[in-house]
Amino acid sequence: MYKAKAYSSASATSPLASDTISRRDPTERDVQIEILFCGICHSDLHYLRDEWHSIMPAVYPCVPGHEIVGRVVKVGSAVTTFKPGDLAGVGCLVDSDQTCPNCRDGLEQLCPNQTLTYGSPDKHLGGVTYGGYSESIVVDERFVLHVPPTLDLAGVAPLLCAGITTYSPMRRWGNIKGKKVGVVGLGGLGHMGVKFAKAFGARVVVFTTSPGKKEDALRLGADEVILSTHAEEMRTHAGSFDFILDTIAADHDINAYINMLGRDGNITLVGAPEKPLAVSAFALLLGRRSLSGSIIGGIAETQEMLDFCGQHNITAEVEVIPIQRINEAYERLAKSDVKYRFSIDMGSLKAE
Repeated sequence: MYKAKAYSSASATSPLASDTISRRDPTERDVQIEILFCGICHSDLHYLRDEWHSIMPAVYPCVPGHEIVGRVVKVGSAVTTFKPGDLAGVGCLVDSDQTCPNCRDGLEQLCPNQTLTYGSPDKHLGGVTYGGYSESIVVDERFVLHVPPTLDLAGVAPLLCAGITTYSPMRRWGNIKGKKVGVVGLGGLGHMGVKFAKAFGARVVVFTTSPGKKEDALRLGADEVILSTHAEEMRTHAGSFDFILDTIAADHDINAYINMLGRDGNITLVGAPEKPLAVSAFALLLGRRSLSGSIIGGIAETQEMLDFCGQHNITAEVEVIPIQRINEAYERLAKSDVKYRFSIDMGSLKAE
């Protein structure tokens, strides 16, 4: 066991502050990573403030962060796929039971016995797991990912959550090349959805309530932008989409977007509104449409996504901050005041 610098929160109302945490020494299958960048996900904010208490009660002290990019500094004796000096990434999971049907199918994100990067019981040290707002982390080799060396590392970090969250449902839906694909919302998830849909060769249309986002949506790769508050624009496109990715986490009228789908079209939710959405059965029945949900992706698919990003030069649009500005970043995130993700330069921890 060794000590590592970190930023933690002591309660749902406490700010994040400098701390020292314990990390396990690498076992024979472990990879120790010096963390270079860690993205800030909206779920970090929800968890830290215990806003998901009914489904995922927060445990304190909490060290958030599940969008981790770093450099390998030590490996266990049985590790075969990493060596010191390699670039590596860690996403939302650091372990699973490896035996359930989901794990056997490469769907570790659906394992009933998964270990989250932070806030899960730590079978090695007791207590709970600590995330990436830290100078280093030790993770089982099977949950460590290779990072393409050609990409900007600050922009790679959010790929470990926002990237795979939007990549996975598009891949699962099938070949979307030449198809009409909609992305609802242009935030941290939505902007990645636009980039992936464009790289897959789709005709990409962004739905937004903000006229000011049109120029940026087109810059990111959208072919067209629809103001969802404009009834005539919505009517013009009704029944014409093959696939829609809904990234909105706030309450909204899901039926307005279901009605945009053509026959056998699908809308997939990746945002998580706090309240249940009212779904019209007839909106689905008329057109044989489907509504589904998706959460991150398995380890193999996440590696596939990173490789795809390396081939297509895809990274998240980020604002890089030092760890000392983390509480300011959380306040801004709560107001959606960021384009499009924060990425923490973890080298700033050295100043603590």
